[in-house]
Amino acid sequence: MTGKRAAADGDRASTADPVRPDPASINGTEQQLDETTVGRPAAEPVATDDPAETKTEPTDDPFTAFGPAPKGRPGRLVRARRAVVRVLIHEWSLATVVALVVAVAMTWPTLRYPLYTIPQDTWDPTLQAWQMAWSGHILLTDPTQLWQANTFYPQSWSFAFSDTLLGYAPAGMIGDGPVAAVLRYNIIFVLAHALAALGAYALIRQLGTGRTAAAVGAAGYAYAPWLLSQAGHLHIVSNGGIPLALAMLARGHGWSLRYGYRPQRRSVTWALAGWLTAAWQVSLGFGIGLPFIYILAVICLVSLAMYLVRRTWFWPQRKPFGAVLLLTDLAGGALFTAVGVLLAIPYFRVAELHPNAARTMDDLAAYSPPLSGFFTAPAESLIWGDRHADARAALPWHPEMTLLPGFVLYALALAGLVLSIWTWRQRLLLLAGVLLTGILAMGSSFFDGTYSYGLLFEYVPGWDGIRTPGRMMLWTTLLLAILAAGAVAAFVRRVDDIARQRVTERPGALLRLATLLPLLLVLVEGLNVTPHPEVPEQPQIMRVDDGPILVLPSSQNLDQHVMLWSTTRFQPVVNGGSGFTPDQLAEVREITRTFPDQSSIGYLRELGVRTVVLRRDQVPGTPWQTTVDLPVDGLGIDRVDIGDTVVYRL
Repeated sequence: MTGKRAAADGDRASTADPVRPDPASINGTEQQLDETTVGRPAAEPVATDDPAETKTEPTDDPFTAFGPAPKGRPGRLVRARRAVVRVLIHEWSLATVVALVVAVAMTWPTLRYPLYTIPQDTWDPTLQAWQMAWSGHILLTDPTQLWQANTFYPQSWSFAFSDTLLGYAPAGMIGDGPVAAVLRYNIIFVLAHALAALGAYALIRQLGTGRTAAAVGAAGYAYAPWLLSQAGHLHIVSNGGIPLALAMLARGHGWSLRYGYRPQRRSVTWALAGWLTAAWQVSLGFGIGLPFIYILAVICLVSLAMYLVRRTWFWPQRKPFGAVLLLTDLAGGALFTAVGVLLAIPYFRVAELHPNAARTMDDLAAYSPPLSGFFTAPAESLIWGDRHADARAALPWHPEMTLLPGFVLYALALAGLVLSIWTWRQRLLLLAGVLLTGILAMGSSFFDGTYSYGLLFEYVPGWDGIRTPGRMMLWTTLLLAILAAGAVAAFVRRVDDIARQRVTERPGALLRLATLLPLLLVLVEGLNVTPHPEVPEQPQIMRVDDGPILVLPSSQNLDQHVMLWSTTRFQPVVNGGSGFTPDQLAEVREITRTFPDQSSIGYLRELGVRTVVLRRDQVPGTPWQTTVDLPVDGLGIDRVDIGDTVVYRL
């Protein structure tokens, strides 16, 4: 029976094989065909008993002659065009474009007047605009002096007085002066929101949800209302590298929350990209970078332990890991660690030189939000800002204590505990993460932080530099977004089930609209009324004087303007703004309250100051209100009015 079936199959195969075309016809050689043969099937010789006699018989169905001729291979231009189209319509290309468009809309009017206005206020944003400009300038001119910034003259290691945004140095290499710095800041501000949404989308997709659910989670993470109070802190808004690095690392190791470990999906390239992205994220600053370092270390240790346990004890089927991927992890982890260590060294030097820079438990208590902060929105929220005014007034320091991630996100995450594509164990683990990070975000407000944030503050290296525990809300928001995405994915799956029961097997318009409703609600709750004040104009003297310069009045906020103004020449300036005030700068501010007099002039000369600039627009209410127009005869200095400033040459 088997032999007969094989013979029959062989007969069918032989009669179905097409006759190979003559090579001459392939090469374009003309052939003379009898008119009677056109349209007939090809034939092949059949052997007979007489070697001199041959006959032919058809080898295929005659009707196959009416089929279309095989298509030739497309040319290079056609293939290139198709490749470009495939790239443009790819999910990640579309996600990137959508993330950019949504970021422009959600941060509007940041790009309306990007040369003259800046989001939130003109204090910290001008400082951060200077940081990007300084890193780009010094890396092009003298990289060895990176940490010896032109501000806080004559202090050393002054670039490490606050987070540096060093990862944005390539952008700082383009353009010069305050206008370019403000434009650069506004563009990066919008791109940071786009990257946060794209990174969260990539992570949630990698974990195992569909597009709609990932979009909801990404919007909830990037545009959570509490982040509106951080609009003046670019180093906090620039958090997109965190979920993006986690997504790349998960993809490189073939792991997802929904499907577990799949060795066939491993990718050395994605794993390496994840480590590089993580290192870049840390280079933006330790404000959110330090918790990321420790959380990533915990993830790596837990993953390693689980892999070893499953490989040796409980799972009889051993799943491969791969030597190349292991070497990639070792190299990537070493690079990540090296970046963190090299960036930490200047901060340890600052801690040695400036003991007053150290944070204390009292500082921590001043910035620790109460439980009510998780349900209070900042003033910049369009939907909840005015409605929560009384609740904000009850908070000791509301800019760092309004931690509402969004009531819609809360509702979706709560629904995700009941109905979700995640398993019950995964839901409970996500809930535990939400509660743990939420407790840490409360700082010392949770039972004095004795067994929570206080332990980290006292015993974990570097953690005492973070005085604002509320920023741990970043991780709470990310976990809430993953929980919410699970609920939305389950809802979309239910809609698909209903659609399959319809005659057309396609969901109607109302069903499609229903799946997008959570996304719309999350975005609406993230709308803002963030102010965009005009940046103070640079005094003319800052464009031509080589310094060292002291600009009066000097204070934490006003000095940040001076830092921005110095981006034309990067001359040494005594002024500076950071998370703490060096003792010497505090002394300068105190002694110069009587400037110009012999005592203050002598002090500034010993310090090395050659030019003092007094801003007339800031004189009212200061000691200089009555002395600004007095002559300086007998003091050995020159005085000249330039625009709205009074310039003293020492």
